[in-house]
Amino acid sequence: MTSPPKTTPTRAAAADTAPTRSSLAWQRRRGTVARFWRQYRSHRAGLWGLLALALIGLVALAAPLLVGADVQSVTNAPGTALESPSAEFPLGTDQFGRSLLGLLIWGARISLLVGLLAAALSVAIGTLVGIVAGHYGGWFSTVVMRITDWFLVMPALVLAIVLATVMSRSMWTVIVAIGVTSWPTTARLVRAQTIAVESRPYIERATALGGGHGHVMTRHVLPNVMPLVLAQTTLGISTAILTEATLAFLGLGDPTVVSWGGMLQDAREAGAVSSGHWWYLAPPGIAIALVALAFTLCGRAVESVLNPKLGVGR
Repeated sequence: MTSPPKTTPTRAAAADTAPTRSSLAWQRRRGTVARFWRQYRSHRAGLWGLLALALIGLVALAAPLLVGADVQSVTNAPGTALESPSAEFPLGTDQFGRSLLGLLIWGARISLLVGLLAAALSVAIGTLVGIVAGHYGGWFSTVVMRITDWFLVMPALVLAIVLATVMSRSMWTVIVAIGVTSWPTTARLVRAQTIAVESRPYIERATALGGGHGHVMTRHVLPNVMPLVLAQTTLGISTAILTEATLAFLGLGDPTVVSWGGMLQDAREAGAVSSGHWWYLAPPGIAIALVALAFTLCGRAVESVLNPKLGVGR
C-alpha cells in the first residue's frame, strides 16, 4: 500500500498566509494600546478619574431618556420658584420652577461638548503651529514663536472674553473663543518635540530618499508628537470646561442652552447668594469641580505613562 504523495505549499499559498503590511500595522497598534492600558491601570488616581468621566459621560448621553428636553422649558415648569430639595425635586428648583437635577443632567451635555471641542480646536492649532515652526526653523520659526509668545503672555480668559463679546452669543462662539486663545502652550511643547525628532538619523535618510516637507511632517514627525498631543488634550479639556463656565457665569455664553456655568449665572441673577439658596449654587459648582478634577487626573496619568521619567500619579 503506497502512501499518498506529500504536497509542498506553493509560493502563492505561502503568500496568502504571510501577514500583510496593514495587518502588521494593526497588530503593532493593538500591542501599543494593550501596553498603554497595562501601564495606565497602575495609576490609581487615573483610574478613578476615568471611572468618574465614564459615569458622567453616560449620564450626559442618556439625558434625553432620563429627563427629556422639556426640562429646559420655562413655561411648562413642574414646580414653584426656588423650592428647597424634596422627594419630588432632590436638588430643588430654580427661579422658574424647573428641576435643578434635570437641568444639571442636561447641562452636562453642553459643558462636556464645549470642553471637548474647544480643547480639540486648541490642540489642533497648537500642533499645527508647533510642527510647522519646528520643521522649517530659521526666521519663519522666530516670527511664529514671537506671535506665540504674545498670545502666551496675554491672559487667555481676557482674550476669550473679548472674542465672546465681539462675536454673536452662541455655543460655537464660546468654543472658538476658547480654542483660539489657549493653543500657545501646546505650540511651544510640540515645537520642542519636533526639533528633537528631526535631529534623529532616520529623518535625514527620509529626506535623502526624496521625502518632501509634507511627507516628513505627516509621516515621521506627527506620529512621534502624538503622545504629547494626547496628554495635552486631556489636560486641556478641564481648562476649557472651567473657561466655558466662567464665560457663561459672566453672561457671555449661549442663553438658549443650559450649561453648568449658565446655571451659576442664573443663580446669581436670582439672588441665590444673598438669599441663602445653597441648592441652586452648590450642584453646578460641584459638578464643574468634579469634571475638571477627573480630566486632570486622567491627563496626569496619561502624561506619566507616555513620559515615565515624570513618575506622576502613582
